[in-house]
Amino acid sequence: MSKVVPREYYQFMQEMQAIDFVLVELTLYLDTHPDDAQALAQFQQFQRRKQALMQQFEPLFGPLHEYGNSPAGNRWAWAEGPWPWQV
Repeated sequence: MSKVVPREYYQFMQEMQAIDFVLVELTLYLDTHPDDAQALAQFQQFQRRKQALMQQFEPLFGPLHEYGNSPAGNRWAWAEGPWPWQV
């Protein structure tokens, strides 16, 4: 039986994926330009935004990783679907 996934789930995922793209690109740039303070500041800004989104997402929809930000509580929720790549 498949679960109905709310629109907000997709909005979170889309923004986190966009941020991941930016972080990968900035990582590659910083590998060759390690002294670029503006790029480093931008990287840190996007890291903070991603962390904030993950902290908002996980209490609503479950962990993004088996080692996610959400407390495990009294049961292991990682095995509950849908997993991010199944949606």
